[in-house]
Amino acid sequence: IIIIDLILEKDMYNRSTKRGLLLLIGFLLTCLMAQAAEFTVNPYRFDPYKQYKFRVKWDGKYIPGIIRVSGLHRTTKVVTMRNGNESSKLRKMPGQTDYEPIILERGRTHDTEFEQWANKVWNFGAGLGAEASLKDFRKDIIIDLYNEAGQLVMSFKVYRCWPSKYSALQELDANKPDIAIESIILEHEGWERDYAVTEPTEPSFTEP
Repeated sequence: IIIIDLILEKDMYNRSTKRGLLLLIGFLLTCLMAQAAEFTVNPYRFDPYKQYKFRVKWDGKYIPGIIRVSGLHRTTKVVTMRNGNESSKLRKMPGQTDYEPIILERGRTHDTEFEQWANKVWNFGAGLGAEASLKDFRKDIIIDLYNEAGQLVMSFKVYRCWPSKYSALQELDANKPDIAIESIILEHEGWERDYAVTEPTEPSFTEP
């Protein structure tokens, strides 16, 4: 504001120069505000996205009934070293990166997607040569996150997944009124955010 006032007061600038400087300042301010905004398409929004609207997809279809997905975590190991002629302080550098397994849980139903995938890794009772479906036991999966209105806001691709643990039923307890849970633990070789999925324009309506 002070800079704008000085430009308007100075007689050394003609009208066209002042107009050009003001336009330039306005453009720079707009760029700065856009960089600082957490939501660029919906700048009025301040609330982070919630964790309770999501879907998981593999083989081109969404898997029904999933109620929990564990977090997406990766850890890079720290490698330390020092030369013999250096001080006692260690140098630190990045080493190998590891991705934590992903846990999927859902209420127990008659849908067989979890079970079928687990059977591709090891099929109980199968004879020699048919114990594992080596051609397709690995799958890429997609985890989609939605906003409160049900709009897709973010998507993550997880690569070369396979079930290392399958639980057809978790603990049963006659004294707890909980649902029966089926789960799988997926090993994988990395994930990335799908940058093609961008922030949507949030809806506005009046009812009735």
